[in-house]
Amino acid sequence: MKRLSLICGLLLLTNVVSSQTLDECRKLARERYPEIKQYDLIAQARHYNLSNAAKAWIPQVQLSGQATYQSATPSYPDAFDAMMQANGIEMSGISKEQYKIAIDVSQQIWDGGKSKAERSIADTEAEEQRRRVDVSLYELQSKIDNIYFGILLLDERRRESKALIAMLESNLNRMRSYYKNGVAMQSDVDIIEAELLTARQALGQIESSRTSYRHMLELFIGQPLTADRLERPAEATVASRTSARPELNLFKAQENRLEAQRKAINSSVMPRFSAFAQGYYGYPGLNMFKSMTSTEWSLNAIVGVRMSWNIGALYTRKNNLDKIDIAQRQIDTGREVFLFNTALQMTQDDGEIERLRKAVEDDGRIVELRQRVRKAAESQLENGVIDATDLLHKITEETTAIQSRSTHETELLQAIYRLKTTLNQ
Repeated sequence: MKRLSLICGLLLLTNVVSSQTLDECRKLARERYPEIKQYDLIAQARHYNLSNAAKAWIPQVQLSGQATYQSATPSYPDAFDAMMQANGIEMSGISKEQYKIAIDVSQQIWDGGKSKAERSIADTEAEEQRRRVDVSLYELQSKIDNIYFGILLLDERRRESKALIAMLESNLNRMRSYYKNGVAMQSDVDIIEAELLTARQALGQIESSRTSYRHMLELFIGQPLTADRLERPAEATVASRTSARPELNLFKAQENRLEAQRKAINSSVMPRFSAFAQGYYGYPGLNMFKSMTSTEWSLNAIVGVRMSWNIGALYTRKNNLDKIDIAQRQIDTGREVFLFNTALQMTQDDGEIERLRKAVEDDGRIVELRQRVRKAAESQLENGVIDATDLLHKITEETTAIQSRSTHETELLQAIYRLKTTLNQ
């Protein structure tokens, strides 16, 4: 039992730790996002639409019943009626009261492609809806990236602030020692102590922002961030400049839906053929002469082939097809705008990446020089050449250089991943 608990604990720990990577955070956020449920709903709606379209080939059965009273019915000519009465035969003719219980069965033979077009529309509409969800979930990735890299940046600021505080504490202790020995003044001690308090205050603000960002990420992934620091993703490479964004699949799905609608419009002007059978029990029957002499109910049936052709669909066919063409041009325009904006974003990302690469190269040398200047200032302070204000100035310059370097490194990494997101790589 203890062994099983240990294994379960290790598995849980592995699952939580793995969520600290950027790829795993993206995956978990996608799985938890409420819109993911749309896929199942779309599949269910598609199933029902296809089922309805398929039922067009099931024999259609209609039951009916009626009772009528007519103002006139077929009757014998007067001469024939007089002749029959002369022979003692009474011919009452068909009664004005008539009754019928009927069943009508119709089997579609050819519907002009209507049911096929309806199935195609159901498929293409479901595909378009799925592609829309793909686009929405892909936009979620950018949100996760921004939060993730925001946490990485705050982690760096937190680390640098702690290093600055440690440096200021060391110099404060040294300055207090100088003051006790009469080498420095109280104002020198106060200057460094004030700067230390300011650094601690800034660290508190960083900690607060960092906690908020981590809570937001935890809400997205549905797991606690147990690691103190997130894993820094490796610098990725852009494989190609070809866009594979889900928006392009959405445009294609919209075109497929329009093509299905175009086929449905063409099928609407085609004739329909079906076989039918009608049967009824009632009065009068199909044998009119027998019904003239008797009001008894009888069984009657008709079978045959029926053709129907809605000529009225021809009146609106051209306008409907023109509307499809306009919608197609709108899709083409939307695709052109999207590709243009994507190319523009790529250019901006490339420029930002190039700028940040150059900045990172320069930052390394700047930090090295600032560190040397600060160490020299500490020696000069010890020898009484400069005062505490000059030392703080050098410390501030070094801290600013270190912060700029870490910021540029994180921003460079984020810009590369932003470019990959722009291209969906």
